Amino acid sequence: MDRIPQELALDILSRLPIPSLVQSKSVCQDWRILTHDQLLVNKHFKLMVENDPSFILQIMGCSSQNQLYFGDLSSDPNDGNVMMIAKKLTIPPLLNFHLVSSCNGLLLLRATHPSFELCIYNPFIRDYIELPKLSHHDGVRGFGFDPTTKKYKVVEISYKRTTPFTFSRRVVRFGMRRSHQTETSSSSLIESKVHILTVGSPTWRNLGCFPFRFMWQKSQVLVNRKLHWRTTTHLIMSFDLATEQFKEVPRPDVITSNSDRRFHELAVLRGCLSAVSFDGNNQELEIWVMKEYAVKDSWVKQFNIGAYVPKIFQSNYQCHSSGNSRFYLPKKCIQVLCLLRNGGVLLQYGNKAIVFYDSHCRTFQDIQVTFEGISSCFTAVAHVASLNSTDTFVDT
Repeated sequence: MDRIPQELALDILSRLPIPSLVQSKSVCQDWRILTHDQLLVNKHFKLMVENDPSFILQIMGCSSQNQLYFGDLSSDPNDGNVMMIAKKLTIPPLLNFHLVSSCNGLLLLRATHPSFELCIYNPFIRDYIELPKLSHHDGVRGFGFDPTTKKYKVVEISYKRTTPFTFSRRVVRFGMRRSHQTETSSSSLIESKVHILTVGSPTWRNLGCFPFRFMWQKSQVLVNRKLHWRTTTHLIMSFDLATEQFKEVPRPDVITSNSDRRFHELAVLRGCLSAVSFDGNNQELEIWVMKEYAVKDSWVKQFNIGAYVPKIFQSNYQCHSSGNSRFYLPKKCIQVLCLLRNGGVLLQYGNKAIVFYDSHCRTFQDIQVTFEGISSCFTAVAHVASLNSTDTFVDT
């Protein structure tokens, strides 16, 4: 190793997948030191951004639930079919955990543990840190990097019922100018209580209350260093990790509070904020992409994807005579994972199937996922490995 220039060694190691990169630490002391080099980590993430994304998968509903896998896509050289090989990641010694989100290779886990409920796990150095407890559990969470302080932050939003007067008083704190767009009820309203933790700090900070209820999402939506959620009033709201303020993100004109069209999911496609809706007339899944962040006129409908039932579900529906596939797979069961370099879209159906959609030929292909050490297929939740090549990765 000492005969190879350090710059060349960093370039070679940066092209390894994460599991192989972690294993390389055990080769020798020099390689171990290199795996902690900031230049290597930044270079590795930059290459991941330029290529197709990788995935973190967690097995659900079985004895192997306390296991994470790192999935990479590949093509069969014989027939060109897309497949995914999922390799085991070394996991922290927790009684039970659930993968919440990821950022720059760090994983936010919700754990079952007597002394803490959240932790951040670093698969590069196989270590984790415990986060301070909060008294409430319901709501949504976000995890991201603040480039101004070079610190990671965790946001937790919980809910309680309150009176309309409380909303009008609290809105000013967040600088919201459109205070008339609040949720209303004849007797009480839902108030979102926001806490934030700077990783490394011993306590959470209370940012006050916010007059919207956010919708839970399967995967985190982190774009332009801002976290994004949908609200029950069909708005798109962002949270700036630097200023720690919420702001409404403009929607395309086709999605309005008075129309029947709704976004049922937000996603990130090649670094752009995207939203998914269903056209009830022709049962198509529509993917809208904001080409220029925060610019209303930059929203474009990039994909119309027809109805499809993956093979794993087809045996359950062959006794039905209806040809409406969407009827058997509700829209909430379909998740848009990512946009690949070749223009294809990866979709997840009911946590049981990952499907490649060829946008040019308008065809579907079920992706075979092979889990290392598991002979049969289990239900798994797939998360796109979230990262930003311009951010700094720090050890936990």
